[in-house]
Amino acid sequence: MRVNKLTIAALAVVAGLSLTACQNDDDAAATGQSDSPASSSSSSSSSSSSSSSSSGGSDSDGSAQGTAEDSAGESSGQEQSATGKCRTDELEVTAQDNTIDGDEDNTVAVTFTNGGGRDCSIAGFAGVDLKTNSGTVSAERTGEPAPATVLKDGKSVSFFISYPANDTGGSGVRVTGLVVTPPNETKSVTLDWPGAASLPVTDGSGTPVKVGPIGSAGQGD
Repeated sequence: MRVNKLTIAALAVVAGLSLTACQNDDDAAATGQSDSPASSSSSSSSSSSSSSSSSGGSDSDGSAQGTAEDSAGESSGQEQSATGKCRTDELEVTAQDNTIDGDEDNTVAVTFTNGGGRDCSIAGFAGVDLKTNSGTVSAERTGEPAPATVLKDGKSVSFFISYPANDTGGSGVRVTGLVVTPPNETKSVTLDWPGAASLPVTDGSGTPVKVGPIGSAGQGD
C-alpha cells in the first residue's frame, strides 16, 4: 500500500510539472503575437517620418529657389525703372551756334542736360521745328544710326541741326524761334534761335533743315 501511494504521488508531481510547462509555452506564444504588431507599427512609423523629412527638404529647396528668382526679377525691374526714358520735364534744353568756318552748312547744337535726379535713357531723333516769318519749317532726319544712351543724372548729351547759309543777297526767310521735342515725348520746349538770322528761300520741294540723332554733336559733362 505504501508503494502504491508513493507511485500515485510521483505521478501527480509529473502531471503538475507538465501542466506548468504547457502554460508557460502558451504565455510565450501569446507574448510573441502581441510583440509582432508593435514592431511592425514602429517600423512603419519610422519609414513615414523619413519620407516626410525628405519631402520637407524638397519643399525648402524649392522655396529658396523661388525666393531667389523673385528677388532677381525684382532687381531687374528696379534697374529698368532706374533707366526709364528721359522726360521733357527732367531735361534742361539749351541751344548754341556751332558753325565752323569752312563748313558747307551752318550748324546749331542742342544740348539736353539731365536734371531729373535719376539716370534715364534717351535715343533716336528729337523733333525740331523752326519758327519763321513764313510759317513753321520742320527739320528732316539725317538717317544716321541712333543708339540708346543712358544719360546719367547731371550729365549732358547733344545733337546737331544743320541748315544752309543764306548767301542769296536777299532777306530770305527770317527765323524767329526754335521748338525742340525730346525723343518719344509730346511736350516741347521753345528756345531762342541762336543761328543765322535767316534761311535762303527754297522752291518748296523739301526742307533745307536737317537734324542728327542724339549724341551726334558729342556728349559732355
